[in-house]
Amino acid sequence: MDLYEYQARDLFEAHGVPVLPGRTAATPEEAADVATEIGGAVVVKAQVKVGGRGKAGGVKLARDVTETRERAAAILGMDIKGHTVHQVLVTAASGIAEEYYFSFLLDRSNRTFLAMASAEGGMEIEQLAVERPDALAKIPVDSITGVDKAKAAEIVAAGKIPAEVADKAADVIVKLWETFVAEDATLVEVNPLVRDPQDNIIALDGKVTLDENADFRHPGHAALVDKRTEDPLEAKAKAKNLNYVKLDGQVGIIGNGAGLVMSTLDVVAYAGERHNGVKPANFLDIGGGASAAVMAAGLDVILGDPDVRSVYVNVFGGITACDAVATGIVEALKILGEQATKPLVVRLDGNSVLEGRAILNEANHPLITLVETMDDAADKAAELAAVGA
Repeated sequence: MDLYEYQARDLFEAHGVPVLPGRTAATPEEAADVATEIGGAVVVKAQVKVGGRGKAGGVKLARDVTETRERAAAILGMDIKGHTVHQVLVTAASGIAEEYYFSFLLDRSNRTFLAMASAEGGMEIEQLAVERPDALAKIPVDSITGVDKAKAAEIVAAGKIPAEVADKAADVIVKLWETFVAEDATLVEVNPLVRDPQDNIIALDGKVTLDENADFRHPGHAALVDKRTEDPLEAKAKAKNLNYVKLDGQVGIIGNGAGLVMSTLDVVAYAGERHNGVKPANFLDIGGGASAAVMAAGLDVILGDPDVRSVYVNVFGGITACDAVATGIVEALKILGEQATKPLVVRLDGNSVLEGRAILNEANHPLITLVETMDDAADKAAELAAVGA
């Protein structure tokens, strides 16, 4: 789960990372109240989960309360790359002597954690990594030993952060590591990490991504979800304990196993190129238990997507045999009744595949088309989606 900047700021503050005073406002008057509390100049920042806010006019300096109210009125309701601004973060303005970049992240390819640091912050880090990769230090972090003051000093030196503030920067990095571990994050990024005119090191902006698989350890994280921007289908799937991600296509996908579902997305995308460019509509992994209830829950979510024109059920029988899957599909359609109106293309393989196919053939449901191979099933699903356009 990606957090808003203000949520990242609050987590930083809770773990001792130096941040500027401030809080959110949903109206211009609330923003003016925050500015009054802070006193002096403030910065009004749009709260959306997308980059480029400054270029879009979503970050403005305000010198007094009146200007804060005006800035907030202009920013609230803005559309920034398809994201509506519902609230702003009003923080104290800070003098900036230098801007640095820092982050901790999960390095999946190398199965470790990674620290990235640069004395050249404040710009798009992707741009810096491409144009001047030598300016961005990448330091592996051992998951057992973590980051103590000595390791933080190594990171600071590799990032070429000036010696005058190296000790303070290392202290902040240790606190950021504590945040990363304590909150079960997969990303903690500060850009910029600033040096102010008094040589203080401050996290001026923050980005945090939390691992939702660790939610059971963090009941408080549920309060970080913004119901206004959460996709209703993803919220519905989450309530049903389904591993679902909404995409922008027309072919609904159900599979058992993340690898199989990812492969199914690929073959549907390839097949769609031959059928008016239709694409996968979702990722949905029902896991090993394809019971009637689980299958019905999955179909209920997918069929509730108005963009879906056909559904591709791709199952490889293993622990759950194909005959149990087939029974689940038939029973799920009975459970859904008139809610099930879109064609289903089913491909079964693996354990008890012949028995599973026999169950579907015997059911002879008008919505079900049974196809033997994965590629042929993808082609049929794409064809049906194109016809339903």
